[in-house]
Amino acid sequence: MSTADFKPLAIAVLTISDTRTLANDSSGQVLVDKLTAAGHQCLERELVPDSKYAIRAVVSRWILDENIHVIISTGGTGVTGRDGTPEAVKPLLDKELEGFGEMFRVLSYQAIKTSTLQSRAIAGVANSTYLFCLPGSSDACHLAWDQLIEAQLDYRTQPCNLVMLMPRLNEV
Repeated sequence: MSTADFKPLAIAVLTISDTRTLANDSSGQVLVDKLTAAGHQCLERELVPDSKYAIRAVVSRWILDENIHVIISTGGTGVTGRDGTPEAVKPLLDKELEGFGEMFRVLSYQAIKTSTLQSRAIAGVANSTYLFCLPGSSDACHLAWDQLIEAQLDYRTQPCNLVMLMPRLNEV
């Protein structure tokens, strides 16, 4: 960590589920708790069904909102017929951060072994907004935040982090 000042970000959390409500959304709550404990602000939180159009509508609205810096979704990254988060989000991305999904699966392997092959966790950037699409389990949200996302959303992380790149995301 550097001695630079912490820069809080405005983060939106989206849960994709056909069965959960905001009242019993443990994965979304894990993310809200972790991001606020780290000093960031949860600017928006929503829950939508497993529908690529419902997902895309919310994510599209949020990437247009200049006040939202980061979107984190949980759910819909598996391989069943209703899992469509990657299909909903990928067309919106300007750039995909392939290393996120790769690293997530490497770290996840330590806990769930080859079951990690079923995860299609992805990340990227769209209209200067970072997006992270995580599996729907609370354990996956803990792992992704604690071991990958938190440090990259902290301006003090060295040698580099995603926050320091934000002013350059729309370069031409």
